[in-house]
Amino acid sequence: MEYEIFSEKTKVPIFSWCSDIGNTALEQAENVSNLFFAFHHIALMPDCHPGFGMPIGCVAGFKDFIVPNAVGVDIGCGMGAVRTDISADSLNQENIKLLFSQIEKKVPTGFDTQGSKQKWDGFDNFFNNFKSGKPGWLSKKIMDRAEKSLGTLGGGNHFIELQKDEKDFVWLMLHSGSRNLGKTIADHYHRKALDYCKKNGIELSSEELAGLPSDSKPGKAYIRDMNFALNFAAENRKRMMKVFKDCVASLFNSNFTMEINIHHNYASYERHFNTDLYVHRKGATSAKQNEKGIIPGSMGTPSYIVEGLGEKNSFMSCSHGAGRKMGRNQACRNLDISKCENDMKGIFHKKFPEIKKGKLKGKFDVSEAPGAYKNIDEVINSQKDLVKILFKLFPLGSLKG
Repeated sequence: MEYEIFSEKTKVPIFSWCSDIGNTALEQAENVSNLFFAFHHIALMPDCHPGFGMPIGCVAGFKDFIVPNAVGVDIGCGMGAVRTDISADSLNQENIKLLFSQIEKKVPTGFDTQGSKQKWDGFDNFFNNFKSGKPGWLSKKIMDRAEKSLGTLGGGNHFIELQKDEKDFVWLMLHSGSRNLGKTIADHYHRKALDYCKKNGIELSSEELAGLPSDSKPGKAYIRDMNFALNFAAENRKRMMKVFKDCVASLFNSNFTMEINIHHNYASYERHFNTDLYVHRKGATSAKQNEKGIIPGSMGTPSYIVEGLGEKNSFMSCSHGAGRKMGRNQACRNLDISKCENDMKGIFHKKFPEIKKGKLKGKFDVSEAPGAYKNIDEVINSQKDLVKILFKLFPLGSLKG
């Protein structure tokens, strides 16, 4: 798909690969493009949909500024994938069910954490990095929770899945981030950014997009703490993937032939259009030339392993998934439970639970059902100039957080 350009209401233009952007996401993108530190253009990926401040599926380069909400609250949320030499023909519903039962015993999900603090060099390295006192968000309670959260999945759209490719090889895939740690850091520095902008008379197109100069004390502190959360998120996925691999190895004779671990909520100091920028990818993945990436579908639809083409007009980025086409509550109100279960036919998963309280009481929680998401194949077709497909994967089993 050729990208569409929006420029009537913006300081810098918006380049959109999204064919169904919607008014709310477009308005949020216009707010981003009207920030005085926005550079060259804003890029919207095919999975773009509304977020908080900056839409999800948006890439923006900011000159000398960092914006916490343009990274997002789940700092370092991302994907992991591993290819095996197991033939999918050797699997059946019984051994897939046994595999997921083993994983559930070893990987805490939802709000659950590990029973004890987990050791990791990254904690020590972080504490040794303070030169002028610890950050205001840091407390014993926060760090105790972080130390117990390594190797845990979380909830919402975070998942562990078993898949197969078109040559019938089995793949392992998971999606998770920095857990409560990332949200704590994001919220703290968003408040700092709001204070900075108000004190310095900086007009914002949206208060949700408050930023900090990257060379200021709070700006440097955010970058430091964001990178800590990124490292935490990558380690979190690595540990869960090790459990996943160990469980697979205990049930099947297997070797692991390829492994990918990537972020899709982060800011990175990069050079684009002959300018050094902090490129913010919120719900977007880096797609530099020959760089491997992961674009998952919904729990009942295909996912893709891709390779970047280095397209400069997307800031060398691509989509991070299919992208939602309806909010969680909207999905629970509008989607038919029978169709949702039918969409998952032949794929191991837990039944969609009935909601027991609140305004949606009596409905089913189908917020992660395939019908809540955009068509992944259409999303992939919209970014053929951003990535090339290496593997198309089909779900065999899905565990949602």
